[in-house]
Parts: sequence; structure tokens; C-alpha cells
Amino acid sequence: MPRNGQNARAPARQPRQRTLPALKEGLPRPVLARVESLPAGSWTAEHSHPWAQLSYAVEGVLQVHTATGQFMAPPERAIWVPPDLPHEVLTAGPAEMRSLYVRADALAGSPLGLACACRVLDISILARELILAVCALPPDYDEHGAPGRLVSVLLDQLDQLPTAALDLPLPTDARLLRLCEALQADPADRRTLAQWGQEIGLTERSMVRLFQQQTGLSVGAWRRRLRLLAALGPLEAGAKVSGVAAGCGYASASAFIAAFCAEFGVTPAQMFARA
Repeated sequence: MPRNGQNARAPARQPRQRTLPALKEGLPRPVLARVESLPAGSWTAEHSHPWAQLSYAVEGVLQVHTATGQFMAPPERAIWVPPDLPHEVLTAGPAEMRSLYVRADALAGSPLGLACACRVLDISILARELILAVCALPPDYDEHGAPGRLVSVLLDQLDQLPTAALDLPLPTDARLLRLCEALQADPADRRTLAQWGQEIGLTERSMVRLFQQQTGLSVGAWRRRLRLLAALGPLEAGAKVSGVAAGCGYASASAFIAAFCAEFGVTPAQMFARA
């Protein structure tokens, strides 16, 4: 996957590169929890591991990049990463992250165990409390006692969580990727499809058809989601809606809020309300 500016971006993040735990022998239990307070600009280089991972945002906005798209988790959401999937993790601002590493055998036959792509999950109040409780367990918890039963309940709850449309799928066509990278660099870009077609060497009709085939979204829907996802970090940091709206190319705060609610089902205030 083109890393959407990774080569230019990585040096700025390099001083805050996040380290990975040394788990050469695998996970000692079906689930291993990791508690992290991440400074702004934290970055984990692309990597993979034989276990699944749930990255839960207590505070801040987490991002996971893969070859097929980008996934974002504001507070009370989490990103599910299947086993053996190369991925990169980053945060623009500071974040409180709770990670659960889950052995593949603990997922046998479950919906999440069958998942082969990342997804963003809406975390319920029950799932949140279970995640925090499991994060308080020692790495060598008694998997046959009460702690093991707690972990089993958590895994069962994770299977029942709904997905959230907080992902940005990427096309495979190199010309369309050029379009996506340019729009990611400037979400407020207002060039028309015809202008973009001339820029990347595709007719407008071909561009529309290929983009829909490869991402499942129209170009317009993709651009709208890009703009709204780009707003999550500033909103979580407390920026004024009017300023965020203007930075994302919206003429007014009310137009931005309406688009945000239509895309995500909640207003910005509701998404970032503290439980």
C-alpha cells in the first residue's frame, strides 16, 4: 500500500516511535492486555503478529493503516486487527490506549476469528468495563479460574459489538491512489471530478466506475468521509466546531454538523461526550 505520505511523515514521528513487546514465545495466556499512555505523534512501524489485536481508545484518537484502508477510533471505539495482518498504528494527539492481544485459538469459530480485515467496533458500556477489568489482570492470570471466565465473557461480548463506519477504504489502482493521497493532503480541495480526471489521466466516467468498484464508495462519499474523519482529532482535542468545519471545507458549522450526523449517526458533541 502506498503509505499516504509515510516517507515524508515518518521522520517527524520517528522520535516518538512506539516499541512493541517482546513476545517471541507467543502469548502466555489466551488474552494479554497492554496499557499505554501515548504522546502526540506516537507511531508504530508497519508490523504483523500471529495473534489478533484490539486497540481501544479511552482518550484520544487512534489510527491503524493497512494495505486496504485506514481505520480510526475516537474514544469509546476500538480497532480490531486480525492475526498476521501488516498494519501501522499512529496517533496525531496524545492518547490513552488499551490493547488486547488475543491468541488465534481463543477465537476459533467466532465471528471475529473469521474476520480477515480490520474493522472499527462501537464499544458498549459492558465491553468497556470488561476491557478495563482484563487490563488489570496480571499477564499470568489463572485461565481456569475467575480471571479466565472474565476473559471468556469479554471475548463473547466483543463478538456482539456492532461495527462503525470509521474507516477509509483505499483503491488499488495507482491513478486512483494518487487522487486519494492528494485529497488526504488537503481534505478541503474543491476540484471537480472532471478536473481530477485530467490530473490523473482517467475519464470522469472511468474514474467513477473504478473508484466505486475498488472502495465500495462513490468518490463524493469517500471525500465526505475523508473530511469528517480528518475532523476527529481536532474535535477530540477541543477545537471549535466552526474552525474544524472551515478546515474541512464546509461553508458553515451547521452544514458540517449535519454531514457529521448523517455519516456517523451522532453529532460531534455526542461522539466526544465523556461517559
